[in-house]
Amino acid sequence: MNRRNFSRLVVGASVFTATDTLSASPAVDIATLAQRVRPGVFESGKHNSLTDVEGISVGHVTLIEGDAVRTGVTAIRPHGGNLFQQKVPGAVYVGNAFGKLAGSTQVNELGNIETPIILTNTLSVGAAIEGAVKYTLKQPGNEKVRSVNALAGETNDGVLNDIRAMRVTANDVVAAIESATTGPVKQGCVGAGTGTVCFGWKGGIGSASRVLPMQYGGYTIGALVQTNFGGLLTMNGFPVGKTFGKKLYPADGSCMIVIATDAPLDQRNLYRLAKRAIFGLARTGSAYSNGSGDYAIAFSTSKQNVITYDRSGSAAGSFLSNDSISPLFEAVLEVVEESVYNSLLHATTTTGNGKTIEALPLDRLSALLDKDLARRP
Repeated sequence: MNRRNFSRLVVGASVFTATDTLSASPAVDIATLAQRVRPGVFESGKHNSLTDVEGISVGHVTLIEGDAVRTGVTAIRPHGGNLFQQKVPGAVYVGNAFGKLAGSTQVNELGNIETPIILTNTLSVGAAIEGAVKYTLKQPGNEKVRSVNALAGETNDGVLNDIRAMRVTANDVVAAIESATTGPVKQGCVGAGTGTVCFGWKGGIGSASRVLPMQYGGYTIGALVQTNFGGLLTMNGFPVGKTFGKKLYPADGSCMIVIATDAPLDQRNLYRLAKRAIFGLARTGSAYSNGSGDYAIAFSTSKQNVITYDRSGSAAGSFLSNDSISPLFEAVLEVVEESVYNSLLHATTTTGNGKTIEALPLDRLSALLDKDLARRP
């Protein structure tokens, strides 16, 4: 493997191996532009990210080596304790099953998640499982554990990354988990989004959150996406891709969506929430191609329904009724849509594996939005 200009840095919640192949930051203020395309009616949380749901932390390992390796790992921890001993209720919805989401069948069978959620590239799911299991087994209290259901998903970053090199290791996965922090989530070309492509532009990691008004319970819901799919980009209803002269981008890549809320939902309604998350991709112009594996993982951090690991005990909790969760359905559409936008807005032009994928041109987008606003009554 070519390791020219190889270095390793630790920045906040992220571990990077970096070269000079990423472009400089754009002149357009991303925060201002993101606010202009922000969809929906509900207010964002403090950081407008998955970590606005209390207790959740996110960590990245970004691997950029030589001319060909552009990949990484993103880890989501539902809480800071021993997740195997204090599982969270969860569900998985499959939009299109051309993908490798390890551990999903047990999640839907038993209704809980017992390891950090790992995102990486297609050929590194094995390493993701190994790393998540390795991390879980070494946690105090797990000395007698002999079965672990690691939850690991992927998208195929083989356009910009030499995916056959299988560069991601179990230790990289452990590093991503152990470096996870609360607070703002780093977005764009980071972690599992380092080598992804979305709508023909550079994709990546994106995140967003919403806080419901107290009349709807005051609950927080957040999303994190790994975007690597095709279609014609639409931003808040505006046909950006078509206006920019893009043709339908038939990327057989996939999108991983992670949804979290502090609302006390049981598995059945978490499954319904995950289903709406997949619907949220449609708002962005997703083509849902044959080769796109589109998955949504949803979980609740509510302390009312934490599932304690005790074979002689039972899981009990007080859950929201069916009639009270429609506001959460609206909110999940908003956070998924905005997370996709944020993955594009924060991404930078990237060269790797003999190819260059341009970032979404933010200056042109800003001018386009100005023109559209001027035409409106």
